[in-house]
Amino acid sequence: MTDARPFHFKHFSLYHHRSTMKVGTDAILLGRWTEVRPTDVVLDIGTGCGLLSLMLSQKGVAHVDALDIDAASIEEATVNFEASQWRGQLQTFCTDIVDFQSDKKYDLVISNPPFFNRFSKCDSERKSRARHNDSGLSYATICREVCRLMKPEGRLAVVLPVDVSSAFLQTAARFGLHLHKRMTIIPIVGKEPNRVNLELGFAESDEVQEESFVIRETDGRFTGQYNLFLRDYYLGL
Repeated sequence: MTDARPFHFKHFSLYHHRSTMKVGTDAILLGRWTEVRPTDVVLDIGTGCGLLSLMLSQKGVAHVDALDIDAASIEEATVNFEASQWRGQLQTFCTDIVDFQSDKKYDLVISNPPFFNRFSKCDSERKSRARHNDSGLSYATICREVCRLMKPEGRLAVVLPVDVSSAFLQTAARFGLHLHKRMTIIPIVGKEPNRVNLELGFAESDEVQEESFVIRETDGRFTGQYNLFLRDYYLGL
C-alpha cells in the first residue's frame, strides 16, 4: 500500500507520492546550501513535488517559477504551493525547459538534474525520464537553456554525483559557465564522497570556494554538522 501522507518540515508540508522523484537528501542539501537574496527571481528546473522551490521560498526569495515535464509532478507541486504561506510567489509550468518561454531573466537557476545516464533504466518510464539524461535533458541542454534564461550576473546551482561532475563542468565551460562554489558531500565518516553541490556563473572566479559536508557517523547517526545545517527545516532538530 502506497504511503500518501505528506512530508512535514518546520514551515511547510508537501505531498510527494505522485511525483517522479520523492523528497530526498540530495535536494534538501542543495536547497539549504544555495545562497539567496530577497530580490531573487528563481527558475527551478525539474521541480518534481516542488521541494526546492519551497525551501528557497522559506529562505526569502521574491518569486519562483517551477517547471517539470511530468504532469503528475506539476499537479502535486501546485497543490503543495497552494497550501504554503508563499502561494502568491510560486508558479508552476508543465513543460520541457527547451520549450519554456519567459520574458524574465532569472537571478538564480536551480536543479536536481537527471544523471543516471550510464546505468540501467528504471522500470517506470516516468521515473526514467526524470532520472536519465539521455531522454532529452542532457547536460548540454541544461547549460544552453540556463544561458538563455539567466541574467548575466545570475547563478546556477546543481547537485550531481561526484563521478559525473567533471564532465558537467567541462560542458558548462563550453557554454561560458564557470565554477564559483563547491560542496563535496560524504555519506558516512571515512567513506569517499558521492555527491557534490555546484554553483556556477558567467564570470570567471579567481578562487573557487570549497567546503566538505559529512551526513552520517559510522554508527549511522547524523553528524552534528548535518543537524546544525538543517535545523531550520527538519522537525525535531
